Amino acid sequence: MPIVRVKHGLVDVFRLHPYMVVAGPKVQLGKQTRPMQLVQELFYHRDRKLILDREEKALVLGRMMPQPLLSFVSDTYPSALPTRHAWGIFWEIHPNRRSLQILNLVFRWMQKQRWYIPDNGIYSKLISVMGKKGQTRMAMWLFSEMRTSGCKPDTSVYNSLITAHLHSRDKSKALSKALGCFEKMKGLSERCEPNIVTYNILLRAFAQSGDVKRVDTLFGDLDASIISPDIYTYNGVMDAYGKNGMLREMELVLLRMKSNQRKPDAITYNLLIDSYGRKQEFDKMEQVFKSLLRSKENPTLPTFNSMILNYGKARQREKAESIFEKMKDLGFKPSHVTYECLITMYGFCDRVSRAREIFDETTGGQKEMQVSTLNAMLEVYCMNQLPFEAEKLLEDSTKKGFSPNASTYKLLYKAYSKANVKELVDRLLKRMDQEGIVPNKKFFLKALEAFGSGQMSSGLRDGKKAEPSEVLAKP
Repeated sequence: MPIVRVKHGLVDVFRLHPYMVVAGPKVQLGKQTRPMQLVQELFYHRDRKLILDREEKALVLGRMMPQPLLSFVSDTYPSALPTRHAWGIFWEIHPNRRSLQILNLVFRWMQKQRWYIPDNGIYSKLISVMGKKGQTRMAMWLFSEMRTSGCKPDTSVYNSLITAHLHSRDKSKALSKALGCFEKMKGLSERCEPNIVTYNILLRAFAQSGDVKRVDTLFGDLDASIISPDIYTYNGVMDAYGKNGMLREMELVLLRMKSNQRKPDAITYNLLIDSYGRKQEFDKMEQVFKSLLRSKENPTLPTFNSMILNYGKARQREKAESIFEKMKDLGFKPSHVTYECLITMYGFCDRVSRAREIFDETTGGQKEMQVSTLNAMLEVYCMNQLPFEAEKLLEDSTKKGFSPNASTYKLLYKAYSKANVKELVDRLLKRMDQEGIVPNKKFFLKALEAFGSGQMSSGLRDGKKAEPSEVLAKP
């Protein structure tokens, strides 16, 4: 494991918070070091000095860190004066609980600097980040802090606050608070008036909750105002209705869009195809697909991926294969997502051996296997009551140096629990412990759902136990 060399001229780092106590004076770098962990090491030097050689910074860090982190280190530390660019580090790397704490500490430090000027853009982004991570109370505190600092909220800040509320777990309470912010915006100055982004956020949220009356009311407000709905307005509502299986409401929004002279784009066609496919309304799905081919818009990979998967769920293997051939005839190159859809499709159609062939072909030529591809094949084994084959695939993958993530273990734990194979459950928990993956409450709740969703047998499907030889022998 290489160690960054110590330079004679050390660069002072900004004064640290007293609680930010750190490790030693050398930065240990290795393949397993995560970007945020490395930044913490740089922040947390006991002697408050940064030990980095410029050439090694470009050579070593450039191989390990995503561009926002590399830019942060390169731009900030030579002058030891973090600027707004420093914020890129935090909202580009999917902050977890620990990095949110660091974000708060750095924000506090920035506020104390002479060069710091309160800015609506910073607060708006921070409120949005906190909301997406479920930190609604922190988002509210930032909103209050912004007003205390002398900044006047504008529409973008209120939009971020509404979004933060909508990420709360209590959806009914979240919608009520979001609507309260919306009504407050309408009574404030011109700089805070709702814009089309505000309406798009609220319309999609209420459509997701199935509140048709509120959606119609918001559309009425739009019709009475000078704000015109855009294609994102209609697509957001139709997508939400479609995912809820509310096809009639989705079709009414489509008619509204056409009456307002808005032409559907590729996203519109894709969400219609996916929505009809989910409900197995294949006649309408195929009609929309034909309309797409006749229009000025072009189909995209998600178009074909959705059709392959939904045909597979309905066990219409031949139609799914036909769509895959059609995709290739039109010059589209399958992505790893396309192959995952094919693997899953064959799984639903009881063609496990064919799914495994595609998996081997897909992963054989890749330098790094996608976790989602492995999960797709594991799920095929599990849905066909082949838990031991799933365990063997997991073991073979880890021997090749592949590291599954929490989603893989969650999938297998649920399947092994449902199949009531205690041996595999114990082995999986031991493997998770070795990997340092700690299951949370949600992890075990999903397993309990598996226990209650069917009989506790080692492979019951349609009341019949499937033998590995039976399923794997199918071409």
